[in-house]
Amino acid sequence: MDTTRLSSKGQIILPKTVRDVHHWAPGTDFSVEDTGDGVLLRPIKASQPTRLDDVVGCLPVKGSARSIEEMDLVIEAELRDRRDRGRY
Repeated sequence: MDTTRLSSKGQIILPKTVRDVHHWAPGTDFSVEDTGDGVLLRPIKASQPTRLDDVVGCLPVKGSARSIEEMDLVIEAELRDRRDRGRY
């Protein structure tokens, strides 16, 4: 069994043998889950980048297409409403 120590900065070094077995390279991101008597680290799987072409048209649309100017007006109105409500 390998051991490690918590640094004064709150960092823990995973032993090389563990990193090698799991093929974890520097920069690997982990989720951290509190289990009550310890923590569980799970590597976050890298997902493929989404391309605009892959998602265009995936939402249903009713009515005619809007112009850029119409979309800009709606966005500006929503931003004004959010500012008025103290959101931004």
